[in-house]
Amino acid sequence: MNLNLKRFLCKYLIALGLCLPLLANAAGDAIVIGQAIDLSGPDADLGRDYVAGIKTYFDVLNAKGGLNGRHIQYLVRDDRGQADLAVKAVTELITQAHVAYLFGGVGDDVTKAVLDSAEFKRSGLTLYAPLAGADYQKDAKVLFWRPSYQQEIRHIFSHFDKLGVKNVGVVVQESAATTDAYRRLTDQMRESGIRLSGTVHLGNDLAKMRSETAQLAAAKPGFVIMIADTVNAGVFLKEFRKLAPQTFVAGSSLTNLTTLRQLAGGKAVEWTVFSQVVPNPNIGSSSIQLEHLNMMRKYRDEPVSALTLEGFTAAKSWTRLLPAGKRVAGQAEYMIPGGGFDIGGYVVGETANSNHLSSYVDMALFNKASGLTY
Repeated sequence: MNLNLKRFLCKYLIALGLCLPLLANAAGDAIVIGQAIDLSGPDADLGRDYVAGIKTYFDVLNAKGGLNGRHIQYLVRDDRGQADLAVKAVTELITQAHVAYLFGGVGDDVTKAVLDSAEFKRSGLTLYAPLAGADYQKDAKVLFWRPSYQQEIRHIFSHFDKLGVKNVGVVVQESAATTDAYRRLTDQMRESGIRLSGTVHLGNDLAKMRSETAQLAAAKPGFVIMIADTVNAGVFLKEFRKLAPQTFVAGSSLTNLTTLRQLAGGKAVEWTVFSQVVPNPNIGSSSIQLEHLNMMRKYRDEPVSALTLEGFTAAKSWTRLLPAGKRVAGQAEYMIPGGGFDIGGYVVGETANSNHLSSYVDMALFNKASGLTY
């Protein structure tokens, strides 16, 4: 080996010896965020869009040098929409990946299972921005980005109240996942003085469902509100539209519109409306809408949706909630500024003593192009 080559290798090895600790420190200094969410189960379309929005914002942040110079490492695990798999995934994220923060998954049953799990309780972490709407005590270790079911239901009722509608049909899937939403619905009906035209119970008894659907259609309700997952909502709509093709049917923001249309058919989803918890994602009338549109085009090869915008906005809000500097033992994960803060066109976190950051609700009509008209 000649002298020049030896000198080069010596300098290279010395430099490498100095760089390796720096690289290790940079990797170890990353902010590790974990999330267990449905990517291949019944709500996979919702989960994938939500993750795409979150990841896009973190990509934007990392391209600018990270958060206060720290890179965001975003780890996502597929729980297939099953509570037991969500608990398993969250446990692994906590014990093996040593995540510093946890984003939530889809549904109240999954959310409750994670909150009740032993490892999550031991971790001291807060579950951030699950796609769920049940009300929890203020001291529960969960912080929602989206409004509660009660807020969505109240907005739906106020929308139809303006049209003079005073009687409603209720479609309810009897399961643990819908218990809170159904209770909020009945409370709102009493508060609003709305009359009940009839109830359809969704379950394993198809004959009973068809009989109750026929009775409801005959009662001619002003509108029908569904408290059900997307699959059961599709089964009901397919049957109901044979008897009442032009009665408004309302659903929540967590309805999977693609799956609903596939199950019920194009005609069945006409005259259906849905509450929405973000502004129209397809226009740029506010800075957050425009930023989301531009960054999705830059970083993702897929269309935008309400869920990609929700994920993008939830991730951006997350950065605003973190205390300055590295968190120390005993310090709260999130600090909500008094009076809330502007997130690019509307204010979140302004409601005191609430674990729901956003109270924004809008209404949108399912159109013939398989999208929503706001």
